Amino acid sequence: MDYREVDTTSEYVCRLDHGADWRGQIEEFAAAQDIDAAFFYGLGAVQDAEVLYYEQDRQEYDAIEFDEPLEVAACVGNVSHLNDERFAHTHAVLSRPDGTALAGHLDRATVFAGELYVRAFDTHLEREHDEPTDLDLWNL
Repeated sequence: MDYREVDTTSEYVCRLDHGADWRGQIEEFAAAQDIDAAFFYGLGAVQDAEVLYYEQDRQEYDAIEFDEPLEVAACVGNVSHLNDERFAHTHAVLSRPDGTALAGHLDRATVFAGELYVRAFDTHLEREHDEPTDLDLWNL
């Protein structure tokens, strides 16, 4: 296991804009606040979503689109840099009216309503290619 101790610089509570992109808003917020590394939690609802699932044998993402209203039962993720841009690595559990849930890497979703807690760190985290997984992971 690789690790690094980090200090917290600030904490934020945020309300996402109705009609905006869920992940895009997190990245815009991080850029506006000059946050280079953070962890976040969120909840709310979306009007649609694109969820990615990483197929480990093929080492490729499969996209699944949902054109329906969904509750964001839980959203967790982190902010770091990927290719010199802020990247919000976002996972979510989304639920339907009958209570069934779907989950995965949230690539995009149109916000109906959303709230976040963001904890920023006093460090710079960069994602780099990891050969065994073919993923871009933190370089610690």
